[in-house]
Amino acid sequence: MDKKQQLIKDIENLLNNHGDVTKTSINIKLLEFMSESDLKDIISSLLTQKDNQAEDDRQWLGQFKS
Repeated sequence: MDKKQQLIKDIENLLNNHGDVTKTSINIKLLEFMSESDLKDIISSLLTQKDNQAEDDRQWLGQFKS
């Protein structure tokens, strides 16, 4: 598997690693035209979104502390 294919697979894994999300598959043909830099930017964006969601979840759970 070349670097670009691995990045696409990593994106797919990030999209699917949340427990309540329906499995997402990516049509590789749609992403093959993107540069490695573009794919890395997508990964970075997905990680940021996950971090933000985790922080929101922590804040929400914090309201139940006694």
